[in-house]
Amino acid sequence: MPVVRSSSPVLNARAAALAVLQAVLSRRRPLEEAVEETTAWPELSPRDRAFARLLVATTLRRLGRIDALIEACLAHPLGSSLAVTRDVLRLGVCQIVFLETPPHAAVDSAVALAPAAGKGLVNAVLRRLTREGHAHAAAQDPVRHDVPDWLWRSWTTAYGLDQARAIAEASLAEAPLDVSVTVMSQAPLWAERLGGHVLPTGTVRCRAGGSVEALPGFTEGAWWAQDAAAALPVQLLGAETGRTIVDLCAAPGGKTAQLAAAGARVWAVDSSRRRLDRLSANLKRLRLAETVTVVYADATTWQPPELVDAVLLDAPCSATGTVRRHPDVLRLKRPKDVVALAALQGRLLAAAAAMLKPGGVLVYSVCSLESAEGPERIAAALADGLPLARAPNVGAPAMLAPFLTAAGALRTLPCQWAEIGGMDAFYAERLVRR
Repeated sequence: MPVVRSSSPVLNARAAALAVLQAVLSRRRPLEEAVEETTAWPELSPRDRAFARLLVATTLRRLGRIDALIEACLAHPLGSSLAVTRDVLRLGVCQIVFLETPPHAAVDSAVALAPAAGKGLVNAVLRRLTREGHAHAAAQDPVRHDVPDWLWRSWTTAYGLDQARAIAEASLAEAPLDVSVTVMSQAPLWAERLGGHVLPTGTVRCRAGGSVEALPGFTEGAWWAQDAAAALPVQLLGAETGRTIVDLCAAPGGKTAQLAAAGARVWAVDSSRRRLDRLSANLKRLRLAETVTVVYADATTWQPPELVDAVLLDAPCSATGTVRRHPDVLRLKRPKDVVALAALQGRLLAAAAAMLKPGGVLVYSVCSLESAEGPERIAAALADGLPLARAPNVGAPAMLAPFLTAAGALRTLPCQWAEIGGMDAFYAERLVRR
């Protein structure tokens, strides 16, 4: 469906949101890529972009509840020929029930965006939900409506019912903005300037909203956006200064920046040229590019010119630990993706082991809650005979203690620090080359 262009900025923002939502749900495009591919997006004002993004993200996050509210108003399910009408309704319900948009604005804009054959239906459903939607939504269980069944089964199996519910509730909340400061000693300064606070791990946490690029210190390269949990796996490497470290699957580059800021010489390897371009631009902005060699290559086959001191493998994964920031994961990932990604992770582990000097360190990490991509993946790699041995806790700073398992692996959960905004889920292990 072409994006509707209007003289009304309000309608244009909603039209862009509709185009992005359709790209995610109908064409299965990741949210970030769908935004980049929507031609009308750059034409929006920063304020309208922020609204459109919030609208799409909240619709994806609350899709199960939204669809249940819509279905309760229909005599018959909407057929596939009414896919656009369904997505217009979803955005309208999201605004009325979850974003507290003035009902007249939500209804009028939805009717304007709907195809001719769906305008009457959209008007009737949204006007009814203006009256009844909040009461019906209050009776819903967000966890069971909004978390896909396969993911809920996976979490209850791995973590038990109570913790799975806590994980789900935290995952369905909007995430704050976390930033890593280029000069760690300046974290309190930037917390004050950004109106945030310094977390126990050194990350600066701020309130989300608005344009990140417009915040103080961004242009000057004083910090980069990075979830507090995403900054922890690098800490398992130990002292980085002067070491040569390969960052496999490096883009978009938050961990590369950590390594470079700590004084390491870094090979940043990734198979996505688009994402590497972003990594290079970020390193340049942060004034950290000098000690980083950026490599466009398949990480399963590339080898450094000589064996290295350490490898950080932040492997491609299902990303089920990042739903707070990437709600499209709830709608796009399937159990078969976990199986395929676990196989890729095995190949990457073998490639990483071959890059290391004897005694060299490998840190494997994934932003996934799935056991098949975490402890089971490492156990399978070791059982397959990779020349690696677990080396837990060696060199791990004390700040990691709350996140270490009994076996010494790093495991963060979305429900940790829930009272101050939670964190993404990561699993990481430290291994050494035999």
